[in-house]
Amino acid sequence: MKVVNITIKEVHLPNGETLAYREREGGKQKVLLIHGNMTSSKHWDLVYENIDAKYKLYAVDLRGFGQSTYNNLITSIKDFSDDVKLFVDAIGLKDFAIVGWSTGGAVSMQFVADYPGYCNKLILLASESTRGYPFEGKQHENDELHRFALHEEIKKDVTKTIPVQTAYDTNNTELLKLIWNAVIYTHNQPSPELYEEYLQDMRTQRNLAEVHHSNNTFNISHHHNGLVEGNGKVDDINVPVLVLRGERDYVVTAEMTNEILEDLGSKAKFIELKNCGHSPLVDDLPQLLSAITRFLDV
Repeated sequence: MKVVNITIKEVHLPNGETLAYREREGGKQKVLLIHGNMTSSKHWDLVYENIDAKYKLYAVDLRGFGQSTYNNLITSIKDFSDDVKLFVDAIGLKDFAIVGWSTGGAVSMQFVADYPGYCNKLILLASESTRGYPFEGKQHENDELHRFALHEEIKKDVTKTIPVQTAYDTNNTELLKLIWNAVIYTHNQPSPELYEEYLQDMRTQRNLAEVHHSNNTFNISHHHNGLVEGNGKVDDINVPVLVLRGERDYVVTAEMTNEILEDLGSKAKFIELKNCGHSPLVDDLPQLLSAITRFLDV
């Protein structure tokens, strides 16, 4: 493992939250990494241990994840992106690229749309669609799967929400590992020691149902997504965008990625990551870093 200088810091926001973040020393090119659901800034470690030293990296723990606080309920992706705005203002971060992974992709898109002049390039890694990520579940075991509309319904879901929350609460890392091996680490896995660190980090999440609800209702497109009408904010994304998806991603479908490309139009470039799933960081880090750095350096 390479020795790199990574500092864990925290910043107090005007909205009463405190966000923790990791900062890696580097050159003049600034990059903000935004994690997804069931993760935190911890899960970017392979990136900031291996990417070129010319990049100055910041990786934030979103509200309710990692070492950040969760004083106020999250109700939308915009809540997260507004936190990011307060965060970058608080640390004086400007003129940076963003890499948003999975749910972090939605947070990144919302931020770039709402706050022009901060981000110069956007990379969407295995990102949910501009039209959100539908949540289908059950209130009872014998129910048919159907799409929920309300946060309260998702909290009582017996297919994903309650089992994962219970695993968090009881330190059932075997179940968490079973889930991740089934849908995330379907090919390669982190080293056993690192995997255990990731599993314990997952348990820091305090907003599981709220994240599901926020993804379910996110829609910055011009289309109805089956639950809510789009608000058209996608038109306000006016930076170059790189869309990355692993060819065997079992979390984000090819259809979702095609929706992003359709809604962003000529602003977006797509690269399919060969033989990768939802975590190219583990499946093929060199391929991922090559795609990211080529885009950042243009």
